Order: sequence, then structure tokens, then C-alpha cells
Amino acid sequence: MSVINKDENKTFGATFRTPVDDSKGTPHILEHSVLCGSDKYPIKEPFVELMKGSLNTFLNAFTYPDRTCYPVASANLRDFYNLVDVYLDSVLHPNCVSDPQIFAQEGWHYELEGEAEPLTLKGVVFNEMKGVYSSPDSVNARVTQAALHPDSTYAKDSGGDPEAIPTLTFDGFKDFYARYYHPSNARFWFYGDDEPEERLRLLAAALDGFEARQVDSVVRPQPLLAQPRVVTERYAAGAVEEGGEPKTFVSLNWLLAEDQLDLETELALGFLNSLLLGTPAAPLRKALNDSGLGESLIGGGMEDEMRQPAFSVGLKGVAAGDVEAVEALILETLEGLEREGFSATSIEASLNTIEFALRENNTGRFPRGLSLMLRSMATWIYDRDPFQPLKWEDDLAKFKARIAEGSDVFGPLIRKYLLDNPHRVSVRLVPDEKLGEEREAREREALAAKRAGMSKEEVEATIQATRELKERQETPDTPESLACVPLLHLSDIPKTITTTPTTVSIHASGATQLTHDLFTNNILYLDVALDLTRLGPELLPLVPLFCRCLTNMGTEEEDFITLTERIGRKTGGVSVSPFVTSVKGSPLPKGYLMVRGKATADKAGDLLQVFHDILLTARLDDAARFKQMVLETRSGMEAGIVGSGHSFAGSRLDAQRSAAGWVSEQMGGVEYLQYLRTLAKRVDSDWEGVRRDLETIRSTLLQRDGALVNITGDESVLRATEGPLADFLSALPSLPGQRADWNQTLDPASEALVVPTQVNYVCKAANLYEDAGYKLSGTSYVINKFLGTSWIWDRVRVSGGAYGGFCDFDSHNGMFTFSSYRDPNLLKTVDVYDGTIDFLKGVDLTPDELSKAIIGTIGDIDAYQLPDAKGRTAFMRHLLEVSEEERQQRRDEILGTQLSDFHDFAEVLASVRDKGRVVAVTSADKAAAAQEERPGFFNAIHKIL
Repeated sequence: MSVINKDENKTFGATFRTPVDDSKGTPHILEHSVLCGSDKYPIKEPFVELMKGSLNTFLNAFTYPDRTCYPVASANLRDFYNLVDVYLDSVLHPNCVSDPQIFAQEGWHYELEGEAEPLTLKGVVFNEMKGVYSSPDSVNARVTQAALHPDSTYAKDSGGDPEAIPTLTFDGFKDFYARYYHPSNARFWFYGDDEPEERLRLLAAALDGFEARQVDSVVRPQPLLAQPRVVTERYAAGAVEEGGEPKTFVSLNWLLAEDQLDLETELALGFLNSLLLGTPAAPLRKALNDSGLGESLIGGGMEDEMRQPAFSVGLKGVAAGDVEAVEALILETLEGLEREGFSATSIEASLNTIEFALRENNTGRFPRGLSLMLRSMATWIYDRDPFQPLKWEDDLAKFKARIAEGSDVFGPLIRKYLLDNPHRVSVRLVPDEKLGEEREAREREALAAKRAGMSKEEVEATIQATRELKERQETPDTPESLACVPLLHLSDIPKTITTTPTTVSIHASGATQLTHDLFTNNILYLDVALDLTRLGPELLPLVPLFCRCLTNMGTEEEDFITLTERIGRKTGGVSVSPFVTSVKGSPLPKGYLMVRGKATADKAGDLLQVFHDILLTARLDDAARFKQMVLETRSGMEAGIVGSGHSFAGSRLDAQRSAAGWVSEQMGGVEYLQYLRTLAKRVDSDWEGVRRDLETIRSTLLQRDGALVNITGDESVLRATEGPLADFLSALPSLPGQRADWNQTLDPASEALVVPTQVNYVCKAANLYEDAGYKLSGTSYVINKFLGTSWIWDRVRVSGGAYGGFCDFDSHNGMFTFSSYRDPNLLKTVDVYDGTIDFLKGVDLTPDELSKAIIGTIGDIDAYQLPDAKGRTAFMRHLLEVSEEERQQRRDEILGTQLSDFHDFAEVLASVRDKGRVVAVTSADKAAAAQEERPGFFNAIHKIL
């Protein structure tokens, strides 16, 4: 498909149907492997070389349950065609089908470093999926998909079950590629402002030499069940605290039809999904949340990206005795809604919300072309019209006309597709404290049996294969071989920064006002920042929940449901959240309560009236709703630390070295999780005290002194905003106050944060400004980018087997942090971090390699943005006190980076090796093993889950 328009952010994608009949993860391993060299680009990882030196706005690949997608995007034409050429050659002529070492690296292999060493399993996908299977939410999604589709490809895990992945052979891997990776099974997508004839020329050249053939890749539908069924599975859980109770996941799940539905019905079901679950006030979501039967909603409602649409909803954190009550509540609520219908205001709100999103087409940092491609693929992959999902205007108009006529659209849908639908599966995922150890024991036993059964020759061969693979992984491509990858040149890079039109003024109310005159298709984007630094540190952990209260408890004039519906009817959305940051050169952090919203220009007054009402008249007295928000937040945090442990570990390290980090830890890290656990009990024993604290936060924060306003829109939008904004700001009180004492940090310590997991998340960090006396230069951005795509990538991910390895330098507070993601190693990964210094001292870059590192860095800082993001980024720079002059200075330093800068930075990074602390999210066994191997390595081991 070739979509021609004026969008400079051009997109290409190649998609193959890849159904599976087992859970060995073959398509997932292929997704990783085909990007590891090809006929035209015979180097280890062209993908990484593109990461290093491209201006791409998107570069990745996805494995779906039934297809594999390879998309790229760039706003630079030459760069775009380079990306397209590399990706086409990668998927059509990959080296992985002739090189078993690539399969071993990306999929799985036995690792044996010596006769006396233990035999282990390694592989990037193997460890990625160990992390996935450690997450109860991911396990629930996997079990639900299989339960709904017991007889189709969806019953298997295309990503790979860690216990099945090691049964995949190289021959099976090659056969899968040969069966499905052929142009006759591909769908190619182009989008943007490039010449359509050039697209065809590129594609014709890539497909030259292929002949059409029949490929049986049809995704066959699941026959519908004749009666409901119940499926019960286990998930790995930590030990339950004394007095506590194990928590279960409970959901009802429906397969809605024998095949894909017509588009009008799909659209109607999409609106029904929004009405049922789209907001906290939606009746099914509210009924579950208010029931007290669980901690947090699960299921997500409609799923329409696979062959047959499905609907799922339920709760997690359910007591064993309440499982059937949850299921009964879902059915009873649906019965009531089918009988009584939805209010006119809720239908209007849902219609406005969905239509606003469709017309705005705001995909954030995700390229619009890629969003459209994925939408189109949801029909094209099943041999339906790929254009139809992109042409929603007529179907929307017909649907709105039916609503206007007073037709009962939604009741019959609830009856037919849910209540009277026998293809219903109740999924119950129950906690098991022993499951994690059972899995580990099975792996250890299988490895021990494998090792015991090896002959001397097999042992020697495995040791030799391990040595050869590591040598390959740790040997860089030669400059001559790297020359095959198409590159941009520094001459292609603009020497000056891009700027966003910004006017800074003092509003009559005293607030600082920033305006950005940008075309936004008649949409107002508005940010109001209220000074948070007056709030005492003891109340900071309550701020995120206070923010939720403002939109989730109603106001003096409206209940929660009516307020939510007004926001849906009159705006494109409203949010409230805290924002805290370090500012370079200042020990004092900045903090704001950020109120954000968007609306069409004619609704500017409505948007600002919502701001007024939620800030000044929001109710803070609903104990039951507040308790549910606490439980939801706690549940989300507990899921987050298992699935994204590196974020929590990095936050912990920041909190040890900066006041801003400490504040962020109180409002979003492990400290916050511990606070939530105490708060859940306090709500029951001291609700009046909690309510007083919430009122104190409001009275302290809601005043216009120190406020900032950020407005993005063209001149007509700005004019429409002037009057309502003046009214809003004049209504905010002006109160005397002073800055609270936030000058606190956690005690510096290396810590293990113990959770039930099969993988590790390992961070090490130090403050370069304080520990090394470093003076900021833009060269550090280039070096940081280079390390993340060379030494850290090669040693933590490629040879270490982690799914991800990163490094990050926060130029505002000076923290340099190494991180790993779904990592089989702990101490070895720390050793890699410490080895960075010697690597940098010895690095020798050719002029092309240096240019590539510079260009890749420029690609990051010049990231493509939609108008609202441009306005918000300019606002952030204002808050961070980053001037245009400083931006240009940093750009000049980036463009002028020399090899000597890399060598000099090694001495700076020595402070991380010598003075840095380590925080790891890991299992109890792995923490104990690290402590045994290096006594005193961790100053403390904390059981989190």
C-alpha cells in the first residue's frame, strides 16, 4: 500500500503473516535475528548501526500472535531510503538462516565456560520471555488468549514460553523462515511525502529474483464454544505477609464472532466499549471498582487486532472467596445496562471523546504513518480491505445518525455479543508461592541432566562453542565491513538548533504566560503549572492521589459521573499530575502541579471552567473511592516493579543523590509503594486525618503566586483563550507562602530489592558533577549514545543475554546511570559497567564511526514532534532554565566532538566505577548468591514482594 500525503515523517513497513502451532517462540526469535546481517549488509547488526547513526523517528520490529512487522520512519528523505533498503534486505536475505550463531545469540544456547563451570541457558529472547513470564499481568494476558482460542494459533505463544524455547532447533528455525518470509506472504506499506515512483523502484529492486508462490499462512478462526467454561492457572507470587491473603486474578472473556465483523458493527462495539469501560465513571468499570471485591481492573475491554474480536474484563487482587462474586457482578451489571441503557450525556461524551481523537490524530512520538499502518494491518492481514479502517468518516456519520434517531444501538449489542454469547471463558489466575522455585528447579534439573549426559567430546564442543560465540559477540566489525551500511554525512545535518515560536509575558494576574503560535487544526493545548514547592515533605507522597481525587470524586455541584461526562462532552481530555525536576546549577528542585487539557478553540471556555471546578470545588470526602484509588495504585506499582524493575532501581539511586530524586521517590518509587501499603490501612483507621491532609494540599497549592500557563495554538486559538483564561486565573487565590524544605536524600547504599522474578534489573550510578567535578559539554551526549549502542549493547545484551542494556546521563542533576533489563546476570553486568572506563580509554574510532555517533545524537535531540509536543517541550526548557543560547552551544559541542573527548570522559566515568552504588531488582536467591560471592556487595536486601 502506498499512502501519499504531505507528512514529512515518512514511514515504511514490511509485515508477514506468521501463525504458530507451538510456543517455541520461532517468529519472535526470527524478528530479532533477521536484523543481524544480510546479503547486502553482511555485518553483525545493521540494526544497531542504524541506531548509532540515523535520524530515524522510529526503528524497531514487533511480534504479534499471528504476524511480524518491521517498520521504520524518518523525516529525512535520504535517511528514510537508507532505512528502507536495510530493512528490505534484512527480511528477504538475512544471514541468520545460514549462521547458527545468530540463532544461538538471539534465541537460545547452552553456555559452558569450563569443565568445572555450571551449564547454563542463555539467549536474548529466552531471557526476555523469562521476564514476561515473571509478570502476573503478562501471564494473565497469555492465559486469557489461550483460553479464548483453544483450537487456533492463538492458543500458543508466538513470543515463546521459556520452557519451550530450548526445544526449538536451528532446522525448525530455518524451516519457519522459508515457509513464511517470502514476498508472496508480505504486505508492504509506504506513507508520507516522498515520491511514489521511487517507492516502487525501491520495492521492485528488492523483489527482483523472487517468483510468486502459494504460501499457506491463513489465520484460521476459532470455532465458537457451545457453552461457557472455566480455566484456572497459577502465577508466581511472593510469600504473603502475616495476616494477609493470597490474591487472585478473575476475568470474564468473550470471543464475539466466528470471524471479523462488518465495520459498522465494529465501530458500534468500539463505542460500547468506551461506554462500559472508557472512563472511571463508566458503569461497568465503576461497578467493579466500587465493589470492594478487588484492587484493580484487568482485561482492557475490546480487542480487535486479531482474527476474531474479543472482550475481556475483570479484577485482580481478589480474595479466593470472592471469585464468583466478581463474575456475577459483571453479568448483573451488563444485564442492567442492556435493560436500562446509557444516559444521553454519557453517549454524547463517548461520541465526542472518540471523534475528537480520530480528528486530532495525535499519535505522540509514534509516527502517524505507523499508527495508520497498524490500523490497516488489522484487516489487511486477514485478506480484507486495508483502506476501510482509514476511511472512518462515513461510518461515523451513519452511526451518529442512528444515535440521533433514538435507536437502541447498545442494548442489542450487549445481549447478542455478551449476555447470550456462549463463547465465554472465566479465567482465574491464582497465586502460588512455590511456582517460581518449581520453574527454577525444573531448569536446574534439566541442565544437570543434560550436563551429566554429555560425553567428554560434547563438553569440549560446548566449551568451544561458548568461546567462539563470545569471541564473535565481542569482536567489532571492521571499518571496511561497516562501510556497507549507508550513512548520512555531517554536511547533511543542520548546524543550528530548531526553535519553537515562544512569547513569554506576565499575565495581568501575575502568572507567567508562554504562548506558541503554531497551527494545531483549531485545537487548544493548555498547561497550567502551580507551585508545588510550598508543600511540606511529609505530604508529598499523598500528592499523586490528590491529583486523582480532583477528577475522580466530583465537585460541589456535580457528582463524579456528571463531571466525567462533562469532560468527555466538552474537551479532548484533562489530566492532573505532579512534575518535579532538578535544575542544573541549583541544589533546589522545581516542582509543579501540572493541569493539562485540550479542546477545540470554541470550547476554550468550557476547558477552563473544568480547570476551575476541579481545582477549587473538587470534593475530597469520598473515603470508599479514595480507598479504591489507593488499592489500584498499589497494585499498579507492584506490577511495575516486577515488569520494569530498572525504573525503580534507577529512581532509588537518584533519590540517594538529589533532592529532586528524593521527592520523585516519595511520589513514585519504592518509598511510595511502602507508603501506599500504610495508607491503605490508615484510610480505614483515620479517614478524617487523611481528608485533612488532602485539604491541606489543596489550600497550600491552589493559588496563582508562582503559577505558569503554557498555551499552544495559532492566533485564532490564542484569541479564543484570552477571556476564559483571565477569568480562571483571577479566581485563583493569591496567598503568602514560602518554600518548604525538600533538601533531603536517601542514605547512600547498594541495595537488592527482592521480588518474585526469574530475571534481574541492575543499575549502577554516580553523580558526575559532584563525584568527578565534571563540567557539562555536549560531547557527553555523543559518548553516552555511543556507549549505549556499542559497549553496553554488546556486553550486556549481545554476549550477556539481557533483553536490554542502557546508559543515561541526566545533564540537569549530573547522574550517570547504567541499567539492564530482563538480565540473567547480576555481578557480571556490574563488571561490564565497571569495564566501561578501560573500553573508552582504548576506543579508536574512524572518522566515519565518529560521524555516525554524532549524527545519531543529533537524531535524538532533533526528534520529530507534533505541534502540541513542540509547545510542551519549549515549556519544559523554560522550567529547566535551558536557553536557546545554551542549546546552540551544546549543539556546537556535539558537532565538534573529537576522539580525544571519549578518552577524557573515561576519567570522568571512573567516578561511577569507584564511587557509584548499585541497586538491583532481583530474586531472593540471586541476591543471596551475589552476597555470597562478594560479601558486603549489598548494604541492604529489602523484600518488596
